[in-house]
Amino acid sequence: MSSQVQTPIKRITVPEIRARKGGEPIVVLTAYDAPTAALMDAHCDVLLVGDSVGMAVHGLTSTVGVTLEMMILHGQAVMRGAKRALVVIDMPFGSYEAGVETAYANAVRVMKETGAQAIKVESGPAAPATIDYLVKRGIPVMGHVGLLPQSINIDGTFKAKGREEGERARILQSARDTADAGAFAVVIEGVAEGLAREITEAIDKPTIGIGASAACDGQVLVSSDMLGLFDWTPKFVRKYADLRGVIDQAVATYADDVRARRFPAEVETYFSKKPVST
Repeated sequence: MSSQVQTPIKRITVPEIRARKGGEPIVVLTAYDAPTAALMDAHCDVLLVGDSVGMAVHGLTSTVGVTLEMMILHGQAVMRGAKRALVVIDMPFGSYEAGVETAYANAVRVMKETGAQAIKVESGPAAPATIDYLVKRGIPVMGHVGLLPQSINIDGTFKAKGREEGERARILQSARDTADAGAFAVVIEGVAEGLAREITEAIDKPTIGIGASAACDGQVLVSSDMLGLFDWTPKFVRKYADLRGVIDQAVATYADDVRARRFPAEVETYFSKKPVST
């Protein structure tokens, strides 16, 4: 037996991500299951169990229908697959807006039942007070400003934000309030480069861009978008693979082999053992 002791993999921590402000860009992707999280783990600093799971996995038209139970289930799966990356879980619509005590109870449940290290909330008008309350009670929080997917029923569409001066000032102030409340990082979604740069320079916490230019301290994409699982993707997505095409071809070939009785072949078939001769 070997006398060598295997060194456990050290998971990236919230303070380490917070300290990356202005330094090496932070790599973030969404993850929803164990095998994918295991593949991403070596390459990503943060894995976000995003409420985008509702659209990317469950076929919903928005994130509004995502439940706390769904986020916990996917969070548990990601934690089983990831050993190195910081894992952050989105708080879904309706789980934190009613008041700080409700937000705390739900966030505690998420962290206890998944083992994740942090949660994320969209930074509406009431968010700073909630973030402050959670952080003071030991729950690390990532904020989210700009385009807010959970507000789709108010906005009516997923469109870029901050193009008008009044809206630009409001988003900048929201980012400042979010950082001042104690968020360790702030996602900026769907804003022009100038505003993203202004926010990044204005706050002392790392900014993570999604459709917010290279001016941010890091980047996040929905993994199924960048892997090419869908025909349509937003303007800000770069497809790094065509898994839709790969899967389609693989399934078509399998179907052809089954119909032609080419699968299973002898190599994939079990046979009775021959009697042992005496």
